[in-house]
Amino acid sequence: MTLEQTADPWLGQTLAGRYLIEDLIGEGGMATVYRARHTLVDRPVAVKIMAPHLRGSEQLAERFRREAKNAAALAHPNIIEVHDHGETPDGALYMVMELLRGRPLSDVIAAGPMNPADVCAYGLQMATGLARAHDFDVLHRDLKPDNIFIVDGPPGTRGSAKLLDFGIGRSLGDTRLTNAGEIFGTPQYMAPERLTNIDAGASADLYALGCILFEMITGRPPFESKEITGYFIKHMQDAPPRPSSLAPACPRRLEELILGLLEKKPEQRPVDAHEVIRTLRELAPKDDVPGPAPGHVQARAQAAPTLPPTTLERWARRTAIFDQMLTRAFPGGDAPPALRAQLEEIRGMLGTIQTLRSRGLAEQRKLEALDHEARETRARLGHAMHVLAEDLSTARTAARSAEAEVAPYFSAESKAEADAKDAYERLAQAGGLRPPKEPSSEIRGLLRELADDLDRWQLAQGASEKARTWLESKRQEVSDLDFQVKSMREVLENTETTLAATKAVSEAALMESGRAVEDFEQRLLTRASTYCEALRPRAELGDLFQLLETQN
Repeated sequence: MTLEQTADPWLGQTLAGRYLIEDLIGEGGMATVYRARHTLVDRPVAVKIMAPHLRGSEQLAERFRREAKNAAALAHPNIIEVHDHGETPDGALYMVMELLRGRPLSDVIAAGPMNPADVCAYGLQMATGLARAHDFDVLHRDLKPDNIFIVDGPPGTRGSAKLLDFGIGRSLGDTRLTNAGEIFGTPQYMAPERLTNIDAGASADLYALGCILFEMITGRPPFESKEITGYFIKHMQDAPPRPSSLAPACPRRLEELILGLLEKKPEQRPVDAHEVIRTLRELAPKDDVPGPAPGHVQARAQAAPTLPPTTLERWARRTAIFDQMLTRAFPGGDAPPALRAQLEEIRGMLGTIQTLRSRGLAEQRKLEALDHEARETRARLGHAMHVLAEDLSTARTAARSAEAEVAPYFSAESKAEADAKDAYERLAQAGGLRPPKEPSSEIRGLLRELADDLDRWQLAQGASEKARTWLESKRQEVSDLDFQVKSMREVLENTETTLAATKAVSEAALMESGRAVEDFEQRLLTRASTYCEALRPRAELGDLFQLLETQN
């Protein structure tokens, strides 16, 4: 097989008229990730392109689009940033993301158990990103070390964690993308309810987080098996080992948190990611504790005021050489009209490309402004949501504690009621409900017992009613905050819909401009080749042709 046959067809291609594919980063079952460059603003990016064999599946295509939509809308420092997404003319879906430098968490774990400070610091960042996703109604559903990236920080710093690949994530309310009987995820990190209920909620992501924290501190997952079904059985039936039994340096509170996250029943785990954050915030090194989510974002580096170095500049240099060739070959100015016409046509095409690229840059600046406005809006909404979600989390925790606190009152009421009814039945069986014919010590005793039981029932009922009212107030607080959170989600959804419609106009113009540039560049190459072929036989132009070869 020749090199040409094995070459990646995407390398050297330009997507949407502005993303030049430069190098391969990695391949997966669903997509391939490339290093690319945004040619209009000279910015490195990562481009994820859906695998060719999956293009026929509309369901997988919709999941791919949803990953782009979810990650872009969440806009959080601990979630990878998605700049753009689209589809090529031949149906290939792509996603443009920030280019990260660092390594997957799985590589870090492979080097051995991590120290508690790193586990708590990275765990806090992971939980913070997960909280943002859950706040806006998005589940990850495949959280694992491979989908967490540790981004390099400045020398001497720990760096930061980012959640990747929401490819099988979905909105909590969206059932369109899941078929009955389908199980998605990675067996080592799947919550028990994921194996029996495809609509498992946010708590399943918390279980996966617990598995990851366990693996970070011990160097191995909580359950090990040679068979996939073995993982399923262990997740559903086996208690995980205590992390300290494998990593004696594991702090007690971190161990309690991990084991709490690994509870079999969702209702026995932390109420949400915010509760996990509160615990990890106390355990993480103080320098690594993130502050409140900002209500605004700093402006991204502005688009270059002039066109960055591109093929346009190279063609300008080539055209200057073409002009020298014509002057040297025909010093008397008697160049054939056909050659002069070709050179003028080359100059004209170059001018057209310059105009088209300038228009494209103007549209790109519009998109940059829209994106900055969108990031500002997402940041404000994210900050407001963070405050609401923290309050909701606290209310949920209080409601759960209240339920445990009032349970004895309800049990006492039930027991008092049962005792009174039992006393009544025994009195009835003894004939105590009929007019007495003579005094009876048994009837007197049963009547006193019934009276005492009725008194206890009345007292328990009163206490239970107060407890019920108090518990209902806690539940109502949760309900009120939950309504506000849902309203905030609707605001974000409406914002994203409006933004998408506005961006579509500029993106269409930008794509059209980019394709026109590609067409003119191809025509320019053809015309230049014809021009050079006519002059190549002239020996006196040898040094200029050598110079031309360097203009690549």
